[in-house]
Formats: sequence, C-alpha cells, structure tokens
Amino acid sequence: MTRPTQPTGPTQPYMRVVLAIQERITSTRLAVDEKLPSTRELSEEFGVATGTVQRALGELKAKGWIYSHQGLGSYVRGVPEDRAGETTAADTLSRLSALEHRVLALEDELRELRGDSA
Repeated sequence: MTRPTQPTGPTQPYMRVVLAIQERITSTRLAVDEKLPSTRELSEEFGVATGTVQRALGELKAKGWIYSHQGLGSYVRGVPEDRAGETTAADTLSRLSALEHRVLALEDELRELRGDSA
C-alpha cells in the first residue's frame, strides 16, 4: 500500500509568509534596516488575513529576523547569527537563480552597448 505524497510547501498560511520573507532577507532582496511593507500590503500580496500576517511577523521578530517600532512598522534585522552559517538547498538555488538573472541582464546590456544584434 503506497501512502499519498505530502505537499512540500508549508501548509499553514502564516508559515508561507514567514518563509517568503526569510527568503527575501537571505537572498538580500530585503536589506538590513529596510522597512517591510505594511501588514495590509503583505496580507494583499499573500492573500491572507491581516491577523495571519501579524502572526508571521511575530514569529519573525521572535526568531530575530525583524524588529519593529510602535506605529512605524517592521524592519529587517538580518539573518540571525544562529542561521548565518546555515545554508539550505533552497537558499542556494534561490541565490543561483538570482545570479543567473543578473548575468543574463548584464550580457544583454553589454550586447546593447556593443551594438550587437544577436
């Protein structure tokens, strides 16, 4: 008897938000001290309730990924020290993909500067 395969992604909506923000921080799409979008903006982006986003931000804050100022919003603290040396396969693939896109864009720009028509 075979078991049905389990989904590989997070099943709880707040964890999708947590993982997405962590990925943005580790891939440096969100820089240290950069302000995160508002709770409302994040809830619209991820299609979840604002309470779900607040739970995700609370989790990120508790784990040291972000900090917040009352009435001003949440900001990136960075990759917590206990995770700084830790690299997952997903982190590596994400970074490689981002680098590949940057290289392709630079190659296109170089072709334009040279006047190549390829």
